[in-house]
Amino acid sequence: MQYYNSNTVIYLDGRFVKAQDAKTDLYGQSLHYGLAAFEGIRAYKTHNDTRIFKIKEHFERLKRSCELVNMPYPWDNNELIKQTYQLLKLNNLKDAYIRPIVYSAPNMTLIAPQEVSIMICAWEWGAYLGDKQLKVCISPFQRPNPKSTFVEAKISGHYVNSILATTDAKNKGFDEALLLDMHENVAEGSGANIFLEKNGKLYTPTLGNILAGITRATVIELCKVLDIEVIEKTISVEELKSADSAFFCGTAAEIIGIHTLDDTVFKQRWHDSIGATIQRAYKNLVLEKVNYEVII
Repeated sequence: MQYYNSNTVIYLDGRFVKAQDAKTDLYGQSLHYGLAAFEGIRAYKTHNDTRIFKIKEHFERLKRSCELVNMPYPWDNNELIKQTYQLLKLNNLKDAYIRPIVYSAPNMTLIAPQEVSIMICAWEWGAYLGDKQLKVCISPFQRPNPKSTFVEAKISGHYVNSILATTDAKNKGFDEALLLDMHENVAEGSGANIFLEKNGKLYTPTLGNILAGITRATVIELCKVLDIEVIEKTISVEELKSADSAFFCGTAAEIIGIHTLDDTVFKQRWHDSIGATIQRAYKNLVLEKVNYEVII
């Protein structure tokens, strides 16, 4: 995928600059130790012009991630939101993926930085995991012990775990990995939360060992509107494999069905599942085709 070209503009510390001219310091703590906070945000072309879905919530989580790991966050989120829309306009982007990242100034110690920078970039975006149901395997890699880090913070270094899991899954012929927590219970995908359907209800792992996904929260909101019961609980592998259907959800992945988990084929046809209903409702919501609620 080509993320930028000679005309691409990024936002860097209060200025719009050409991506090819931007520079970073090779002595940055973020590069050496993975201490950077980031977000993945989606913009959609709607009949009401380009809308960035839940941009306020994403920037609030970015700020919270920085606070959790003691990184400064000297910016006003309303200003960052304004500049993000301007970034899309400058790059003539309608349907896009947006990546803000807060990273450290030169700092080769193991102490949180006192100075940071922010960069926001964007590029055209399609279906991250495709548009077909996925073949998923249980990963040999677990999510980190929540006492070892702040799992609710979206920190760059955490994603080494995701890269290992996804690479392993792809090498085995699967589309994606499902990671368990330290107790061998279901956690999440490498970059998405998971829901399962059983007897007309949806179940999803409780917070504590997983990222509190913004799309996950949106699914729960949609279920309230659609009168679908959602239960947050500890879920064993056996419970998941006995489910009627299952799906991943995330900003990049949106809503995507899971066809198989290891050798288990989910018995319900995707088009008849609650997940498919949520998939349609979510697409209508982000494209502002329905009025479930105003989320901009």
